[in-house]
Amino acid sequence: MNKDIQFLKELQNELQTQDHDSQAAPRFWSVGDYKWIRTSEDNAERFSVYIPEDGESYELESYLKDIKQNKGLSSEALEAMEDIECEASALDWIHEYVDSGADLIPETEVHYICQNTMFLTKAEAKQHIKQNHYHYTKKVHTYAMTAWRAPKVERLLKILETFDWDSLGKEGDAK
Repeated sequence: MNKDIQFLKELQNELQTQDHDSQAAPRFWSVGDYKWIRTSEDNAERFSVYIPEDGESYELESYLKDIKQNKGLSSEALEAMEDIECEASALDWIHEYVDSGADLIPETEVHYICQNTMFLTKAEAKQHIKQNHYHYTKKVHTYAMTAWRAPKVERLLKILETFDWDSLGKEGDAK
């Protein structure tokens, strides 16, 4: 029981002193990250290329750089690679020298809230990211949120932040 009360006192102190990240109470933290999704060509921030022979998609610029460095390309293919000026000419080159069924995928980067992440403190969210970094991109970050119109969450957090935990020991001594 004393360990639980000590935990609650330490949690209370952390809740009262942590940065709010400009978020209204009742607040909690989650994990935010970024991912690339398909979009229209007009909104594309980058292009990926799908290579059916590999059954994989690759970011186009990286793919061209990697294939030039790592694959035994013919001198004709290397020479033709010098003529690549845009995504369309890159796809033409890939069709001719790699896979005729390849396709370009226009993509845009979007922010999202990672599923199954909810933390009472920012420090705990940071620790989660540190311990699980391999599940996320390099842009992963804590993300403060408000439990909007959630009266039970609001009441619970208010209790955790304001209750006099020392009073439990005093009442117990009197009995």
